[in-house]
Formats: sequence, structure tokens, C-alpha cells
Amino acid sequence: MVAKLQTREERRRRSLGGDDELMARARALSVAHLDGLAEPASVRWVDNQQRRWGSCTPADRSIRLSSRLQTMPEYVVDYVLVHELVHLLEPGHDERFWALVARYPRAERARGFLEGVELANTAGAAGEDAAPDLVD
Repeated sequence: MVAKLQTREERRRRSLGGDDELMARARALSVAHLDGLAEPASVRWVDNQQRRWGSCTPADRSIRLSSRLQTMPEYVVDYVLVHELVHLLEPGHDERFWALVARYPRAERARGFLEGVELANTAGAAGEDAAPDLVD
């Protein structure tokens, strides 16, 4: 069973690929969900983002995704990419921003997944005694 899960995880990592594949994925998501209006100059994986899943600098149109996302489901990576792509169109987190993000059909599910990861990481960092009782 463990070997099967490891194989599945390795396949997922390969499918996410490197920076070139990430750029192609971002372009495809922009076309599919943002009418192709978000045009990044660069999209790359970074290892120095421990508190953020992604970041965007609209001035130079660069997007960076935390390498921590490489172990997550593809729809979650796509959501973070869409979120950062929308920043190329709307720098803040106003209503228009969230309306554009919501064009990605799995946005709410992905946000819930990331919130769960954050909760698990926070509970793990605080120690076993501080973990919330999620099961009766």
C-alpha cells in the first residue's frame, strides 16, 4: 500500500513538472478561466515561501508558487495559480478580485483543502495537546 501511494505521489510530482510546465499551466488556466487576460512574464517554483502558497508581483508580472504545493492535488495548485493570475488583473482582494477567482470551478474546494492543511500544520506546530478534537 505504501509503495502504491509513493508511486502515485511521484507521478503527481512529475505531472506538475518544472517552471516551464508551470508557465504553460498558468497560460492554459488564464485562457480557460480569465479569457486569456492574465499574462504572466514568469511563473516558477520557489523554496523560500513557508507562510504563503504563492505570490505575485504585478509590476514585473512574475508569479512564484511555494514548492510545498508540489505534494498537493493538481486542482489545489491550479487554484493558487488562478489566484495569483488574478492579481495581474486586480492587485487587491476586493469583490472584483474574488469574482474572478470564483471563475475557477474548484476554488472553494481548494480553499477548504488549504485551510485544512494550515489547521493541521498549526496544530502540529503547537504540539499534540493543542490539536483540536476533530472526532467525537
